[in-house]
Amino acid sequence: MATPSGTDGVGPLPIGIAGPTASGKSALALALAERLPAEIISVDSALVYRGLDIGSAKPTAAERVAVPHHLIDIRDPGQPYSAAEFVRDATRLIADIRARGRTPLLVGGTMLYFKALRHGLDDMPPADAAVRAQLEAQARQHGWPALHAELARVDPLTAARLPPGDSQRIQRALEVWRLTGRPLSSFHATNSEAARARQTSAWPLFSLETEDRAWLHRRIAERFDAMLAAGFLDEVAALRARGDLSPELPALRAVGYRQAWQALDEGWPLALLRERGIAATRQLAKRQLTWLRGMPWRRRLSADAPDALPRAVQAVLAAAAAAQN
Repeated sequence: MATPSGTDGVGPLPIGIAGPTASGKSALALALAERLPAEIISVDSALVYRGLDIGSAKPTAAERVAVPHHLIDIRDPGQPYSAAEFVRDATRLIADIRARGRTPLLVGGTMLYFKALRHGLDDMPPADAAVRAQLEAQARQHGWPALHAELARVDPLTAARLPPGDSQRIQRALEVWRLTGRPLSSFHATNSEAARARQTSAWPLFSLETEDRAWLHRRIAERFDAMLAAGFLDEVAALRARGDLSPELPALRAVGYRQAWQALDEGWPLALLRERGIAATRQLAKRQLTWLRGMPWRRRLSADAPDALPRAVQAVLAAAAAAQN
């Protein structure tokens, strides 16, 4: 198939493949890479970390040999990675891949990364150790649901999309409020005419979504069972054994890792870890779908139709072909 070029003549336009966890994003990207000269840029806040392999469903070595993958294993788990860093790195990679005459496939489920790449991020304050310590002390005394209630008073838009137990994001939202007096949601606002123009002219974003929630729940359970069988708990035990990592780090707050770390700390039976890990992953999928509903420019693809994969491949290829006209 001919490789479509963007209107700027630099090279093929990027194509975004988003969706909730376990919806089939990686399978679609690999199928597309069989038909297009493409390279995959991971849009996933867990895949950046070395050593987080099984629990993040990281592409296999064979898949990474078959198709070039980027933004995987670029950070130690002790070193946080931000949305702003993702935008910087992905922007550079997109330019490099297009210059090689190949299609950048942006694939993943970290919706903040997609939104930041498409619209940019306002300059938010960096992390402040003193404010974070205050918030953590409050959480120890009153619990994260109480801080979530505080967030609902000062930033109801952000609070509405965060569950009361999402300590990492609640902490960051309250930190931004205390440092700037502005709600976190105001930094993500994209209401200007320039932002709307970028929204309609930018690369296409395809979203794998389901009609049947039970289908996605089954996939999530099957994936978690496969991770446990592949040695996920041993992987987390090895991270704990390093001695320099904490469950408060962003890498270890990732869904699945957070529950496994707690299971090892508190001696949970495997059945309890499975139950809580699957429940947390379902909540993640729900948040991802909420993000996607706030992206009206996305192009929905059915993830659970009987012929979902070939239909999705054809839809994306048709969009890529149209981009050259």
